[in-house]
Amino acid sequence: MIPVTQLRRGVTFTKDGDIYRVLEYDHYKPGRGGAIIRTKLRNLRTSSITNVNFNSGDKVEDVRLDHRTVQYLYSDERFYYFMDTETYEQPALPHETLQDVILYLKEGTTIEIMSYEGEPLDIEIPITVELTVTEAPPGYAGDTATGATKEVTLETGLKLQVPLFVQEGDVLRIDTRTGSYLTRV
Repeated sequence: MIPVTQLRRGVTFTKDGDIYRVLEYDHYKPGRGGAIIRTKLRNLRTSSITNVNFNSGDKVEDVRLDHRTVQYLYSDERFYYFMDTETYEQPALPHETLQDVILYLKEGTTIEIMSYEGEPLDIEIPITVELTVTEAPPGYAGDTATGATKEVTLETGLKLQVPLFVQEGDVLRIDTRTGSYLTRV
């Protein structure tokens, strides 16, 4: 058991039989009374996001997730499939779990999968990925005085604002935390 005052972004814990990961954390101290811990949590089993307020004296049960290195293989209508690089097992995660990060993954990408008691729950993607531009309109500088951008489409379907000099076929490094262009590789 850990006090809720020790919760931070990325901490995983159980509450009422469900496993949650902290997405946002705010320690709020009103004028009178005890502090309130405001959190935004993702249920790792259902992928739902909820806002939960805790009193400063509350405790939750800390959970340690197992991390394994896997390689992204393919997807079908319902699941994304991965292969454990050591045991060659193929865990699968539902589309709902990865809906916000799947556009950063291409087949063959090596990532970390997190599981609890053998049940795969979530993935941890690299901070940066390199993706190829598949569609890029021509960039004309025109009447711009500062850094103009244009929207391009990458090989995974991700649409991104990039500088005008980026062309079709270029490989770009993307920050997966912010979804922004870093550099041309």
